[in-house]
Amino acid sequence: MAAITRWLGMITVAMAATTTTAQEAVLEEEAVPFHRVAFDILRDSIPMRTAAGFGEVPRLASFLEQRFLVGGFPQEDVMVIPHADTAALVVRYRGDGRSGKKPILLSAHMDVVDAYPEDWERDPFTLIEEGGFYFGRGVADNKFDIAVLTTTFLRLKSEGFVPSRDLVIAFTGDEETEMATTQLLTSQYRELIDAEFAFVVDGGGGQLDEDGNPFSFVVTSAEKTYATFTMTARNPGGHSSLPRKDNAIYDLAQALRKLQAHEFPVMATELTRSFFARSAPLVGGEVGAAMQAFADGSDDPAAVALLREHPEYAGTTGTTCVATMLSAGHAENALPQSATATINCRIFPGIGIEETLAELQAVVADDTLSWAILDNPIASDPSPLREDLFAAIEQAVHIDYPGVPIVPAMASGATDALHFRAAGIPSYTLTGIFLKPEDEFAHGLNERVTVFSLPNSLTLWHALLTDLAGD
Repeated sequence: MAAITRWLGMITVAMAATTTTAQEAVLEEEAVPFHRVAFDILRDSIPMRTAAGFGEVPRLASFLEQRFLVGGFPQEDVMVIPHADTAALVVRYRGDGRSGKKPILLSAHMDVVDAYPEDWERDPFTLIEEGGFYFGRGVADNKFDIAVLTTTFLRLKSEGFVPSRDLVIAFTGDEETEMATTQLLTSQYRELIDAEFAFVVDGGGGQLDEDGNPFSFVVTSAEKTYATFTMTARNPGGHSSLPRKDNAIYDLAQALRKLQAHEFPVMATELTRSFFARSAPLVGGEVGAAMQAFADGSDDPAAVALLREHPEYAGTTGTTCVATMLSAGHAENALPQSATATINCRIFPGIGIEETLAELQAVVADDTLSWAILDNPIASDPSPLREDLFAAIEQAVHIDYPGVPIVPAMASGATDALHFRAAGIPSYTLTGIFLKPEDEFAHGLNERVTVFSLPNSLTLWHALLTDLAGD
């Protein structure tokens, strides 16, 4: 997960003077109902080491289950679903059905990437407030949003809100690894999470410029397919004192040079053109002009080349593949019997995994190399850019951040939205977190989130759900 989409990282243009600064947008605690409840849930969840291998996800699921039960949700609507050493949690907020619409699904994940306390400046498993930030492992990815969604349900229940359709929370337990709990929900428990659409609260969100001004809010509506291939050269080998003309390492190196020089075809969708159209005026300059040209449907090679020079934008113009790992040889005094490169690809929606592999093989043009697809990659189609949803999101965001543009985008990384989309549930990824690009440390050391994002996120989600599931 990336709490803020990385390809907007170059944008540093401030918004108009009418836009409030981040500090001006901070709400007093008493002005946002249940702010303290959200803080307590976040504080109490951070010490649970819910990384793979520690078996702590069921503990967090049970902790959250009790919060929902105490908050008035009946036991039959709060279900912990164990799976291996992890778990999922599904909570149904029943509506009266007056809208005649299917439920809205809200998803976030309880697991985190592990952290080693000796590497951090602060204890990663204690919520620490310092310098306008909350620090801790999972404080942004993804326990912040777990706390916000839980609190929003509790607040709505306390207010006597009766939604016009069911609202369903699905907290998954292994998004950072296998996403097995997500796949379990979409297959064996589909009736529990079936919905008209899903908000996956694990990405997108707001960006601040270098002066702390909010200037964009990203909603991810598609994800590239994550696929990894291995390419292996083999050789009889022999003694290193008797070198051969053919050598597995050299053969592999030649193939890698060909892949390094290869560029995949330029591709575009309504979503990616919209992303560039809305980002162009924010970026400005030469890059902004290239964005606008791409958005207008231009096939200008210079514009495409300029965008592809910037890693944060290159992936939005097509498929990308890059070598990430190497393994070769078995002894320093022996000719290598094999050499393997790992190639990680982020495949543009609509392009198949086998099709991508075939292109890589054609580029290398060496039938002596063997290829394999790792794991079981899954592709999903983009979700439609629904005007009603984006209008509701814009209205909710503008409560605290008036005038901030809403930017639809495609993610190069993967979230649980991948499996919801593959199961036929259109999904949109967003969070109420606002950060500067340089403060985004999800998966890294000293993970942090802005303090003001907590009350403002509560405001956003309360407004969005009462809008989409109200009268």
